[in-house]
Amino acid sequence: MSDVAQAAGCSQTTVSFVLNGTPGISLSATTRERVLGVAKALGYAPPEAARAGARARRRPLVDGMIGFVVDHVATSPEAVVAIEGARQASWNAGNVVLVAQTLNDPAMEDRTLRLLAGKGADALVYMAIFTREIEPPAFLRQTSLPVVLLNCYARDHAFPAVVPSEIAGGESATRHLVRHGHRRIATITGEPWMEAAKNRLTGYRRALATADIPFDRELVVEGDWSASAGHKATMQLLALRERPTAIFCQNDRTAIGCYEALKERGLDVPGDMSVVGYDDEEISRHLHPQLTTSILPHRAMGRWAIEHLDAAAGRAQRRHPIVKLECPLVERASVAPPGH
Repeated sequence: MSDVAQAAGCSQTTVSFVLNGTPGISLSATTRERVLGVAKALGYAPPEAARAGARARRRPLVDGMIGFVVDHVATSPEAVVAIEGARQASWNAGNVVLVAQTLNDPAMEDRTLRLLAGKGADALVYMAIFTREIEPPAFLRQTSLPVVLLNCYARDHAFPAVVPSEIAGGESATRHLVRHGHRRIATITGEPWMEAAKNRLTGYRRALATADIPFDRELVVEGDWSASAGHKATMQLLALRERPTAIFCQNDRTAIGCYEALKERGLDVPGDMSVVGYDDEEISRHLHPQLTTSILPHRAMGRWAIEHLDAAAGRAQRRHPIVKLECPLVERASVAPPGH
């Protein structure tokens, strides 16, 4: 919807009102026609069409209430995006999603899961805000309800689980820079204890190896996902005797700090330095120039979790593979050949 809004010259809220046919909203016929025309041109299916298609494709496992339990909602947009994906897939089948936040408190987590089950939940989705291996709460192993893990997984593969394909995402972002002729490519990582940071770095190294570009440790700077860390790391990279021609920032907030450091040094993006981000946060569309970045597929993961609740039935007799969803690269204006 953000793409439709940008092309139609209106807000995402307006797009939502038009495509959902929200009653009681005074919008001009011209605006409605413009939004619908852009949506059609971009291949965006209006919600009713999407719901009809989903109903035709499959009969859902549940027809009632789905409990969605997440450790943190407010710390980042990913949880909200995943919840929205789950909500869309659930409404397609006429289901209701109830969301609860546990803040990683074991006692509250257990109580929340039991309460949802006791109040008639037909299935449970359990989400972690940071991609990681978890030891599922004991209740999830005891209940007969279908359970799907979102952005996390169990070592014994006892539950269907979906996570982002971070290695492939890091590789794709770096390979994009290689294709533009860059060979001295730096990266600013997240906190190294996090799987996302480790996997994106692995993807970066794979892309370099595939292109026969030697790995250079001094071109890897540890950050903490923040804009201030991106600024500091970029200044460190610019101080190198042979500075890079491109920087892969492992999230968009880091890229914001990177942009600011480059501007302070009087350097142009992408003329003097190409920059790639990760996450496709809303801000990436408003940076100047707009940031090339990778989509974290949390909306798709939320939909996947709902659509695969049927696979969670009878899980005691099965091992479930960890499904990894692609992190597609969105090409914008922040990458050009070296010295362009």
